[in-house]
Amino acid sequence: MIKTITATLLVLSLFMTGCTQETQNKIGRSIQNWTGTNGVLDIYMGGKLTKRFIKIDKLTTATSTEGSISRNYRYGYGYLDINENYIVDKGEKKLYFEISNFSTPYIFYENPKN
Repeated sequence: MIKTITATLLVLSLFMTGCTQETQNKIGRSIQNWTGTNGVLDIYMGGKLTKRFIKIDKLTTATSTEGSISRNYRYGYGYLDINENYIVDKGEKKLYFEISNFSTPYIFYENPKN
């Protein structure tokens, strides 16, 4: 049993060292997308928190329809946390959102309350 685990880990480590950094990132993102996250997106304007989205499973970088060129925005789905308590309360709906790379600052992190 221990030999099998050791051999598996050795094969995985050799595979990962042969991959480019981008390939390793894609593998990591696919694992994270599969397992899901409990992300929070805070959007700031003028140094103040203006919007908070919670229960976001991922932020996706948009790509062009004719190729693999990244666009200048990210998008996702999350609940608009109106009272900023990190909990989905009655009346808080799941919304689609987009964030431009040229827009106001934002922070994406895992929900500290869950």
